Amino acid sequence: MIRILLADDEAMIRAGVRAILASDPSLEVVAEAGDGRQAVDLAIAHRPDVALLDIRMPRLDGLGAAAELRRVAPGTAVVMLTTFGEDDYIAKALDVGASGFLLKSGDPRELIAGIHAVADGAAYLSPKVAQRVIAQLSGGRMAKGAHARDRVGVLTEREREVLALVGAGLSNAEIARNMHIVEGTVKAYVSAILTRLGVRNRVQAAIVAHEAGLVA
Repeated sequence: MIRILLADDEAMIRAGVRAILASDPSLEVVAEAGDGRQAVDLAIAHRPDVALLDIRMPRLDGLGAAAELRRVAPGTAVVMLTTFGEDDYIAKALDVGASGFLLKSGDPRELIAGIHAVADGAAYLSPKVAQRVIAQLSGGRMAKGAHARDRVGVLTEREREVLALVGAGLSNAEIARNMHIVEGTVKAYVSAILTRLGVRNRVQAAIVAHEAGLVA
């Protein structure tokens, strides 16, 4: 079972999301919060696999909650769920360590796919969000090719191979199968890569991989 914490200040939204998640028998909502502060407290108490956070909440917003969860519950992956698709929200969510970003207006199947992806150690952006990130990369606002190549230069050849697969969106299990190694070794590689690149999560590492030209 994938254990989920659901946080949104609108009870009706929580009910709708909970109903969608209930359609997948491998997903279980173990706690619900009406604000970011409560979400952090419940995450500490329940240690869910995934925290599904609305961005705009009282007391502590989703971005603040995500940042705090990275500190107090690092084993909980964070997915931001919001109606706001502006670039600054996307950038801020990724910067505070979110592994996924979904729009409430998206297909319900995206929600389930996103939960499974981040629980498996991968990153997930809804198609609309991914289009924005790609546009930023191709438009040059996030493109820092030379700097990214310098950063990647500190990695071993094997680490660069893993980083390329992370950039391609593969989960730890998929990388393990691709490289014919055990998943625990992949996790160790990914952890080392994040540290050596000075990034907080797989999404940021994937951006470096793209900027450095490791991914087509």
